[in-house]
Amino acid sequence: MHHANHFYGHAHIMARYAGLGGGEAPRIWGYLQHGWNILDGFAYNTAFVDGMPKFVWSDTVRRRGWSMGLRNYDVIGATWLYLLELHPELAKPAPDAAGTIFYPFHGWEGQNVLGDHGRIVASINEHETGPITVCLYWNEFENPAIRQVYEDAGFRVITHGYRGLHWRKTDEDFLLKQLREVRKHTRVASNRLSSAVLYGASLGLQPGVYGDPMLLENEHPSFGGQARIRRLWPEMNQAYVPLEVAKAFTDVELGVDHIARPEEIREMFRWNTAKVAS
Repeated sequence: MHHANHFYGHAHIMARYAGLGGGEAPRIWGYLQHGWNILDGFAYNTAFVDGMPKFVWSDTVRRRGWSMGLRNYDVIGATWLYLLELHPELAKPAPDAAGTIFYPFHGWEGQNVLGDHGRIVASINEHETGPITVCLYWNEFENPAIRQVYEDAGFRVITHGYRGLHWRKTDEDFLLKQLREVRKHTRVASNRLSSAVLYGASLGLQPGVYGDPMLLENEHPSFGGQARIRRLWPEMNQAYVPLEVAKAFTDVELGVDHIARPEEIREMFRWNTAKVAS
């Protein structure tokens, strides 16, 4: 199993959906897309093994991969959609849902984000009126200087946890924590169009994308940067995205028409020899 299949507990969610119960997820025979992606569905320079399947969210990703000479794509929709299937009790917002959850663009273990968080605070204050929750990725959350910028602004500051790396420290409930938090709000926003914005919009939250997009340290030019994202999806890069526009975009990008049945997942992931929970 490629270690990125474990990110955010994705392999564990898929195992539960496939009827394999809890515990350690079996090895997935292939590569599972772990976040919204504007290229071939995977991180730059992923070392694909010839013939191994690539499980991606949408047909737009598959078409881009094919244009680059890649093959063996299976479009199955985002893991987020399977999480929603597992938790029908979270199909509706919390009774007291209010305010905005904002996701500043984040780095990871190998790349830092370069930018001014104070400018993000100013942008939030310009566009939002209700209570604000700022969700930082773990490495920014553990930086007191960054966290304090948002706390000093009077915002509630949280993290959903650690996504995991190289099969270690994976928080199996990362996405579930995110789902529960998103359900406490009526609006989702970020300084970059991202998975978090799509997830919130898929649940009917009013989405927004605004503010300094920041820079990712040593970002590879093959992705085209923010200029490409704004050029391709200008309708999604505004402070208040119309809900009907957001719905059409997220349905395609998350792959809502491609959700597989549990038995299909077991077949594609080669899990048919694993014990199905009774």
